[in-house]
Amino acid sequence: MHKHLKVDLLSEDEWPRLRDLRLASLKENPEAFGGKFESESTFSETKWREKFENLVFILASIDGVDAGLMSVEILKGDYGATCWIGGCWTNPVYRGQGALRALFEFLDTHAVDKGWQRQGLGVWTDNERAISAYHAIGFSVVGEKHPSERQPGRFYMHMMRDSVSQGQ
Repeated sequence: MHKHLKVDLLSEDEWPRLRDLRLASLKENPEAFGGKFESESTFSETKWREKFENLVFILASIDGVDAGLMSVEILKGDYGATCWIGGCWTNPVYRGQGALRALFEFLDTHAVDKGWQRQGLGVWTDNERAISAYHAIGFSVVGEKHPSERQPGRFYMHMMRDSVSQGQ
């Protein structure tokens, strides 16, 4: 069965889509994020809208169902990053169907005009599934592992990727 995959750049008025997928990610895979379902589920509409002040949210849908999400922050970061990827998640029902790859293809398509040429992210060192997925789309580990302040006893590492369209 052919799946229709669509990627959208969310507007502030689409905050319910962000909220729903973010809360689903925290509920389904709490071990993958620094945020907590218990606190974020209490956020008001105003709080969700405030997230759009510093972040861009990109959402992938499959056959009309919101299936994958990431945030992008423009910054001059470690290792020459021009943007930082956060909250990256795909609903387990839709994993392996191209949502994550489509989100990064969207980043590549808009890399030059949005300043997304050198992409960085942080990932828990024990999240082997995510690390493998990021390697498959061109990320490499940089630097040393770092202890988490939010979750004592856990470590994270940075990964970097240059957009495939950065010179276009």
